[in-house]
Amino acid sequence: MLGTTLILAFREIRRHLLRSFLTILGIVIGVAAVITMVTLGNGATAAVQEQISALGSNILNVRPGQRMGPGSAGESPPPLREEDIDAIREQIAGVRAVAGQAQTTATAVRNAQNWSTTVNGTTNDYFDAQRWLLSSGRRFTPEEEQAGKAVCVIGNTVVANLFQGVDPVGQRFRVKNVSCTVVGILATRGQGGFGTDQDDTVIMPLKTVQRRFTGNRDLRSIMVAVDDDYDTQIVQKSLSELLRERRHLTADQPDNFSIFDTRQISDAMSSSTRVMTGLLGAVAGVSLIVGGIGIMNIMLVSVTERTREIGIRLAIGALSGEVLLQFLVEAVVLSSLGGVIGVILAFIATLALAPVMGVPFIFDPLINMVSFLFSALIGVVFGYFPARRAAALNPIDALRHE
Repeated sequence: MLGTTLILAFREIRRHLLRSFLTILGIVIGVAAVITMVTLGNGATAAVQEQISALGSNILNVRPGQRMGPGSAGESPPPLREEDIDAIREQIAGVRAVAGQAQTTATAVRNAQNWSTTVNGTTNDYFDAQRWLLSSGRRFTPEEEQAGKAVCVIGNTVVANLFQGVDPVGQRFRVKNVSCTVVGILATRGQGGFGTDQDDTVIMPLKTVQRRFTGNRDLRSIMVAVDDDYDTQIVQKSLSELLRERRHLTADQPDNFSIFDTRQISDAMSSSTRVMTGLLGAVAGVSLIVGGIGIMNIMLVSVTERTREIGIRLAIGALSGEVLLQFLVEAVVLSSLGGVIGVILAFIATLALAPVMGVPFIFDPLINMVSFLFSALIGVVFGYFPARRAAALNPIDALRHE
């Protein structure tokens, strides 16, 4: 009986093809919108996690910060110094590498080419902390770090803008008023977690930048790489206690420094992205409800149009349950067709939009299956009332209907 009912349902849909298509349009749009929003949201979450991980895994970044609290208005916090690096390295367990950084921006010039870039003064520990390999050349020698020689390791963005078609290793170019020799090229990293180009950098020995660019011994930040076997939260607590002791802060004074954990940043941003994805998916899901109302409306019209047909079926012995099943199957078939078309459209849309938005395409079978099943459920819920109305018709009254 179910097979015959399915045949009748498809026959009725084919008989009113345009009306059937307009009926399922709401379901198509709803399913396509939900899947597209969730898929692109998952891709955005993955992109955020990838960009944050590019900053380095298990990294604690220490920066001096303005002291907050009573009696601290206008008081500048003491800067970070190289002595703090030595103390962290010697007194904190679980530290894999520690690197101080002094940064500035400057214009790099070679022949007729110039490029504004970030100059980062640091040590070889920076490469170890970031697990940043070199594609060619070498890192700094201990003598170059100690003497503050004018040597540098550059990123691929700087290479592309200053050394078109020329191997930069061994070449010289000018950064501001400092003539620098390229000793190494960084491996490509791409975009960072905050939209910055990590390859747009010139890395020099820390003492070189302090002496010839910033003019002081202050550190902009200290990067602390935590060993994978240690809990970053425990290391962060120990680090905070050490810095408070070194900066002579009493128990009632707030920290005049900040410690950022890249893992916590990644988790927070990923959580925010997932919440936004859920909200967008919920808003798109409203159109599924609208589509279900459309199906119920058209099925009620269909019951009215086919009242005489229903009366004939009931008069020759059809049971009320069989009539109910026929109209219910028609509603489910309509909504299921809308679900299938919506899934196909969503797949095409996400394939096209993912590269435009710069996020990876992540196919999630679960959301596709759930959206399809929900569309079929919409047919059951909103098709039951018209089907029940058809089954409750009185055969005599139905046969008299014009």
